[in-house]
Amino acid sequence: MSLPKFNPRNTTLFLFIALTGALRVLFNFSSELSPLTNFTPLGAMALFGGAYFSQRGKAVGFPLLTLLVSDIVLQQTVFSQYSSGLLYSGWYWVYGAFALMAITGRLLIKKVSASSVLLSAFVCTLIHWIVTDFGVWLGSSIYPQTAAGFGACLVAAIPFELNFIAGTLVYSGIMFGAFEWLQQRNKQLQVA
Repeated sequence: MSLPKFNPRNTTLFLFIALTGALRVLFNFSSELSPLTNFTPLGAMALFGGAYFSQRGKAVGFPLLTLLVSDIVLQQTVFSQYSSGLLYSGWYWVYGAFALMAITGRLLIKKVSASSVLLSAFVCTLIHWIVTDFGVWLGSSIYPQTAAGFGACLVAAIPFELNFIAGTLVYSGIMFGAFEWLQQRNKQLQVA
């Protein structure tokens, strides 16, 4: 039985995503919610994994694993006063949206360019906005269970989604730009 062949590309991609997840945790260590709530790398992590991993399982799985680990750390430390379990309520809506965002990166970023990443970031934000806020609205005691109630929930989320798109754009620029730069300097990181 032989050992699997070391793949520097996949290792580097995983390190990019893991480092970004670690930054998410570090930037959340404060006692108060910041005005930049939702200025996170989540959208960029999903798009990056979806765009660069050649295997579907890794394209969605590695970013989801990083989200899970960072969520557990945050829930057990920073947000422990709001949590009664391992994860927050409604986590499945966030994870579903996150998986769809990774698939978006896989489908829309066939060739990395500013325009494909920009378009994907906007689609990613729409997915996040609609899916996660559907989870907030569904069964809510704050918003009526009507189309108008769902609309009110979406409107209330606009400030958070503006931060989400800003975070997705900034982190995507850094992640995609840095990896493209590294690929130009190291042939082992390029797709064979």
